[in-house]
Amino acid sequence: MPGTPDLKAETPPPETPAGSERSSLTHGLRQRHLSMIALGGVIGAGLFVGSGAGIAAAGPSIVLAYAASGLLVMLVMRMLGEMSAAHPASGSFSVHAERAIGPWAGFTSGWIFWTLLCVAVAAEALGAAAIVTKWFPGTPDWLWVAVFMAVFCGTNLLSVRNFGEYEFWFAALKVAAIVLFLLLGVAAVLGLLPGTDSPGAANLVGEGGFFPGGAEGLVAGLLASLFAYGGLETVTIAAAESQDPVRGVAKAVRTAMWRIAVFYVGSMLVIVTLIPWHDESVLSGPYAAVLDHLGIPAAAQIMNVVVLVALLSAMNANIYGASRMAYSLIRRGEGPAFLGKVSDGVPRRAVLASSAFGFFAVLLSFWWPDTVFTWLLNMVGAAVLVVWSFIAVSQLRTRRRLEREAPERLVVRMWLFPALTWASLAGVAVVLLLMLRQDDTRVQLAFTAGLTLALAAVGLLRQRMAARAR
Repeated sequence: MPGTPDLKAETPPPETPAGSERSSLTHGLRQRHLSMIALGGVIGAGLFVGSGAGIAAAGPSIVLAYAASGLLVMLVMRMLGEMSAAHPASGSFSVHAERAIGPWAGFTSGWIFWTLLCVAVAAEALGAAAIVTKWFPGTPDWLWVAVFMAVFCGTNLLSVRNFGEYEFWFAALKVAAIVLFLLLGVAAVLGLLPGTDSPGAANLVGEGGFFPGGAEGLVAGLLASLFAYGGLETVTIAAAESQDPVRGVAKAVRTAMWRIAVFYVGSMLVIVTLIPWHDESVLSGPYAAVLDHLGIPAAAQIMNVVVLVALLSAMNANIYGASRMAYSLIRRGEGPAFLGKVSDGVPRRAVLASSAFGFFAVLLSFWWPDTVFTWLLNMVGAAVLVVWSFIAVSQLRTRRRLEREAPERLVVRMWLFPALTWASLAGVAVVLLLMLRQDDTRVQLAFTAGLTLALAAVGLLRQRMAARAR
C-alpha cells in the first residue's frame, strides 16, 4: 500500500530496538500459563459486579446486548490474533499499527493503552481495598492499596514466570467459580436442584417483556456490556514471552468464541432466567443475588472472594501489560530511553514506572476524587474503542501485504476478509455514536478524544522530526 513499508522492512535486523524486543525478554511463560491467561482473561470484575447495571437497564435483553458486544470483541480479537501470530511482539497492536500505518499510530495506540492500564490498576486496587476493609474494619483503604501495589509490583519485578504463575492460579479460581455458578444455575433452570422449581420463561417474558426498557434500555445494556470485556489483549502481549508464541496466540484466538459465549452470554441468560431483572439485589451483585436465591450459604461473602480474586488478577495482568507496552514503545524510540533497560529478562524500570503511575492515580483518588481522578477516568473511558480502531485499520493493511509477500505467516486468518474487518470498524463507529447520545458517556468520549488527539499530535511531530533527521 502506498506510503507504508513493505513486509521485508517490517522485521528489522536483530541489532535494532524493535528487532531485539523479544530477544531481550525471556521466554518464561509456558503453554499452560498462556492457555489459562487466555481462559481467565475474559473473566474480570466487571462481569461479576458491573453487569448488574446492564441488567437493570436492559432487563432480559441484556443477553442480546452481551451477545452483540461479544461478537464485536471476538472479531477484534481475531484481527489482533492474525497479526500477532504473524509477528509476535510485546507491543502487540502498537507494533502492528506502527508497521501498517506509521510511527505516530504506534505511539498513539501504545501510550493511550498504557494510560488505560495504569488507571485500571488504580481503580482495581481501590476496589480490592474496599472489599478487604469490610473484613478488617478500622483498617484504612490506603494501607491495603499499598500492600496490593507492593505485592504485584514485586511479583512483576522478579520474573515473567512469577506473573504467569500468579495469573495461572488466579484464572483457575475464576474459571472454577464461573463454571460452578453455571452448573448450579442450569440445574436450577431445569428444576434439577433440590428445593427449587424451574422458573420456566416467567422472568424472561413475564416481568415487562423481554425488552422492558425498550430500545433505550438495550442501548444502555450494550454500552455497559461492551466495557466488561477487559483483559483480552493481554494474551497477545504475553505471547511474545512464551515458548511458542505463534501456537499460543492461535489457540487463544480460536477458543475466544466459546469462552465469550459460555462465560458472558451464558451466565447472563442464567441470571435473568432465575430472578426478576428488576430485583434490587441484582444491581449490587447479580451473581451473589442468584446464589442467595438458590439458598447457597454466605453467598455474598463467596462472591466477595471471587470479585477480590478477579480484581487482584486484573491488577497483576495490567501492571504486566502496561510495563511490556511501555518497554516496547521505548525500544522503538517512542519513550524515555532510560526506562528501557532489561535486567534478568525483565524490564524492571518499565514495571516500576507503570506501578508508580498507577499508585499516583490512587493518590489522586484520595486527594481530588471528584475532579482530577474523575478527569483521569474519563480520559480512558473510551480508550479501548480507539485501540480497536487502530487494530482494524492495521489488519486491513497488514493482511494484504502478508497475502502478497508472506502467506505462510497467516496461521490465523480473519473470517470473510475484508468484509468483517469493515463491519468491525462500522461496529465501533456505531458504539461511538451511541455514546454521544448519553450524558455520562458523552463526557468520557470528549475526554478520550482530547487525549487521543494530543497523543496523535505528539506522535506526528516526532515522526516528522525523525524523518527530517535522516
